[in-house]
Amino acid sequence: MEAQAPALLDLARTAEAGLAKQGLTGRRATVYLVLDRSGSMRRYYKDGTVQHFADRVHALAANLDDSGVLPVVFFSTDVDGVADIALDDHAGRVEALHNDLGHMGRTNYHLAVQAVVEHYEKSGSKDPAIVVFQVDGAPTSKPAAEKALCQAASLPIFWQFTGFGDPEAKGLDFLRKLDNLTVPEKRPVDNTGFFHAGLEPRELADDELFQQLLVEFPEWLAEVKDADILR
Repeated sequence: MEAQAPALLDLARTAEAGLAKQGLTGRRATVYLVLDRSGSMRRYYKDGTVQHFADRVHALAANLDDSGVLPVVFFSTDVDGVADIALDDHAGRVEALHNDLGHMGRTNYHLAVQAVVEHYEKSGSKDPAIVVFQVDGAPTSKPAAEKALCQAASLPIFWQFTGFGDPEAKGLDFLRKLDNLTVPEKRPVDNTGFFHAGLEPRELADDELFQQLLVEFPEWLAEVKDADILR
């Protein structure tokens, strides 16, 4: 962590405190960031909100992941791009990559889920993974999203969904109801969490953001160990 830029160091210390509150000090995990590039996300990229959010996920990765990179998946109608962003070269990178990706489309969650699963399996990692999956609307295909998440539950990957936008909007009801994907009928463990970061996510305090990103992770870790998914 000492090799990181001062701004990331400050954020990383806040993330470290958040990990300690959840009893996760010293825990190793692969961290992924998935970013929604549907058309309705345009203003959040333009005003810097997405880069601001990504910087905080980088700080989390600086504490959990020894690889020195944060894999980022951009998705809309398709998977628009996948990049491993170095923790010591993260400044402005998400914004720059987004600007090079062109058209912003629909919201096919399942393709992003599949991209993360493929990356994780190819990596050969023995650590669990936490995926910070940012969206501002419902999946274009709810059945496809549900199927992909249930299939992924047999892997040591936790999906922490984070909503942007109007907290009263119905578009994220799919995520609010993820607990309805029953265990063990539909999936071996509950592998998903959700919280809403609000209409203006940059206004959420860093310590509160880290708390929300991590609150369900310890319980999931216990469940995947009990289910012999994580050895």
